[in-house]
Amino acid sequence: MSESQFTRRGFCIGCSAAIASLAGSRFNSMAFAAPGAWNSDEILIVLFLRGGQDGVNLVIPSGGSSNDRQFYDLARPQLGIAASVANQRPLGSLVGPSGTTDFGFHPAMAPLYDVYQAGYLSVATACGMAANERSHFDSMNWMELGTPGISSTTDGWLTRHLATASNLPPEIVMPSLSVGSLQPISLLGSYETVNMSSPDTFSLSTGPWPWQSAKRVALRHLYEGDTTWLHQAGRQALDAVDIIELYASGGYTPRPGSNYPQTWFGDNLQTIAQIVKLDLGLRITTLDLGGWDTHENQGTTSGVYNDLVAEMAQGLRALWHDLDESPSRLNRLTVVVTSEFGRRFAQNSDNGCDHGHGNNMLVLSGNATGGLHGAWPGVHPDQLADGDLDVTTDFRRVLSEILVRRMGNPRIDLVFPGYSGYAPLGVVNGQDLPTGAEVVFADDFESGTTGHWDTSAG
Repeated sequence: MSESQFTRRGFCIGCSAAIASLAGSRFNSMAFAAPGAWNSDEILIVLFLRGGQDGVNLVIPSGGSSNDRQFYDLARPQLGIAASVANQRPLGSLVGPSGTTDFGFHPAMAPLYDVYQAGYLSVATACGMAANERSHFDSMNWMELGTPGISSTTDGWLTRHLATASNLPPEIVMPSLSVGSLQPISLLGSYETVNMSSPDTFSLSTGPWPWQSAKRVALRHLYEGDTTWLHQAGRQALDAVDIIELYASGGYTPRPGSNYPQTWFGDNLQTIAQIVKLDLGLRITTLDLGGWDTHENQGTTSGVYNDLVAEMAQGLRALWHDLDESPSRLNRLTVVVTSEFGRRFAQNSDNGCDHGHGNNMLVLSGNATGGLHGAWPGVHPDQLADGDLDVTTDFRRVLSEILVRRMGNPRIDLVFPGYSGYAPLGVVNGQDLPTGAEVVFADDFESGTTGHWDTSAG
């Protein structure tokens, strides 16, 4: 289906005529915004590279006065990317404890290099968290909960963002979307989130149409009236099914020149582009790219790691091009790329790298500042943290800056409980709002009951 077949105008007219007639639909009382009324609203896409991406081979020390390049060569005799290769896509320099270190991209990042040169891609170095268990489960859990070292948190950091975002209109059809088979921990506790892999397979039932229709009416009746989170979630899910089936289930034709990889990841990115173009008020999207646990035969400019980097870079470049037909879309788009940890600085005996610590984060945005960011800790043996790249930037600092400057949410004290001392790193442009503004809660508020949060006075 081409974009012209599911325009915002068509969506409004179709929903008013076809969907509002369904029993109990909240669209009966919904006043639709004028076309383009939500176009200034920000969209955050969180891409999680699951398995522990080897950041030192993505953003490569390639020279400089610090001698970091020499220690890189010694640590990775078979896995190192040649300085001459990295310097074909130079990123700039950072000053560390031993002098200046130059950096370059892995060659498979070529599809995104023009975006970097244009200033729309920021690279934050040496990111992570103080807690370092080198456990995939613990590290992913803590990062997605937003509470490093604490696994008992009962809602995800994105759930808490949605609950404290005072600029989120209540009538939005799809404020958050999880693309894939499972909803991530970062959206744990969010009844607003729609989870799907493809609009083509997003439906209520695969049975005969009369059965689908009867089931739909019965479910509407079941969920109507009550205001509990369960009833709200039921109504929102049915609303999403109605809209997706009506306007986005017939396939998708990207903008010409959008060269998505022919993979599950590429398909998921196309789903995101399609939903963004529907203008349903989407604010948050999550998706994953797995396979980064490269303990053996990692490769350099070919092999499993190279292929994963190429898939990621090609996919993000295609998404950027696909949405670039409307400048306002890129201006309100921010993609943050993260992973649970980096890899050991030195290769192992199986020509791979084991679980490490510090890593980089990428921020792709129409409002990115571009360039390299963060305090580079150096990679001399006495500068490593138990053999790993050290962490100098808390991952929550990067995410907090995006929430404050792009999403307009200063309540980072609630989104990231226990995190203090926030100061912007400078990865995106935007307004610095006072953080920790007063928020009024219901009497029974506690973490994990985000359905009770009232930010109307915040």
